[in-house]
Order: sequence, then structure tokens, then C-alpha cells
Amino acid sequence: MAKRIAIVEDDEAIRQNYGDALRRSGYEIETFAGRAEAHGAFKNRLPDLAILDIGLGDEIDGGFSLCRDLRALSSSLPIIFLSARDSDFDVVAGLRLGADDYVTKEVSMPHLLARIAALFRRMEAMKLPSRAEDILHRGEIILDINRLSVAWKNNVVALTVTEFWMVHALVKFPGHVKNRDQLMREAELTVDDNTITSHVKRIRKKFIVVDPEFDSIETVYGMGYRWQVT
Repeated sequence: MAKRIAIVEDDEAIRQNYGDALRRSGYEIETFAGRAEAHGAFKNRLPDLAILDIGLGDEIDGGFSLCRDLRALSSSLPIIFLSARDSDFDVVAGLRLGADDYVTKEVSMPHLLARIAALFRRMEAMKLPSRAEDILHRGEIILDINRLSVAWKNNVVALTVTEFWMVHALVKFPGHVKNRDQLMREAELTVDDNTITSHVKRIRKKFIVVDPEFDSIETVYGMGYRWQVT
């Protein structure tokens, strides 16, 4: 069955172009011009992946609001921001709201398709039964690689698929420093250093929600990050 992708974009020509290109690649596409219309549809049926613009009609940050609404409906739904706005502020804001990726409208269609495919590959792992060899224990953390779930001190930590693979990259070899390029490869991201930093900050905050004393992700300045098992 074809994966369903929702495109929320207020520019009709852009909405049509991306929709047509993704249909030719075998995806089922539904398009929306505004936040309210999309949110109403998503409450009835979630897509398999959502592509959101930030400015939607008169709502200059409507896409951000919609991302927040989607995350309330699902902690794991893949979300990609596709926007003409490329400031660090907008990228960081989008990631903090729970998006898995942020690309500008200058991105090539093959590049966008590659990012979509990578997110779907990771989501497919959630459908497989858990096996003992797919459960990773490192001190207080437990990662279920097939279900893309994380527990810290027996409390579930709600991570996006991108966040999960970044944590997995660190936890797999505790004490080893992972630089930003290595984290991007493991998480199948192609972003700048600031975006990686934003992801790590957001991951830390999610662990701190379940454990205010969490400090297992160490920043090694000028080198990258490492997971410390205490």
C-alpha cells in the first residue's frame, strides 16, 4: 500500500508541483492550503508523513502551530518543514517543536525524496517484533531498536525517529565521542552544525522531563558529543 504524505502549503503552484512529483514517485498525496483545514483532517486520520510550510496564508507561523498540534496527536509521525525561510531561528524553532527535518525550498527533488525515504525506512522498524538482540541496555537507558522506543529509569522518553537514531549513535558506544558528521550519518540527516546542536539540546530536555538530574550526554567542545554511563 502506498504511503500517504500530507503537504500543507498555501501557494497553489508549489503545492501542485510537489504533489505531482511525489505522486510520480509512488506516494499517495493529500494537500491542504491552510492550518485549520489540515488540522481538522489530521484529527480524523493521520498521514504517514507530513510536509509543512511555516507561513500559511495570514498565519505567519501557522506551520509551527500545526507541528505542535501534530506532535500532540503523535510523538512518532515523521514531520518535515519545507520552507523558504532559512534563518537559524526558524530552523531551531521547527526542530524544538518536534520536526524530524527542516529543508528549504531550494532543495532538489531527489534530495527531498531521499530524506522522505530515510524517514520511512526508520518507521518500518517499528512494525517488526522485538527481539532480545534488538534491545540495547546501557546503565539506566533501554533502547528497543525495532520499535524505536527509549526508556530511562523505566520511564518512556518520547523521541522522534531522528532523535532516536542520534541517541542510539551515542549510546551504542558509551564514552566514545561522536562528531557532528557521524551523528548526521547515523541519523540520516544532512544539516548544518547548528541543527545538530538544536537536536541535542531538545533530546536533553526530553530526558530531563523524566529525570531532572539527567546528565548522560556530554558535550566535548570542538569535537562532538558522548554518552556517559554512570
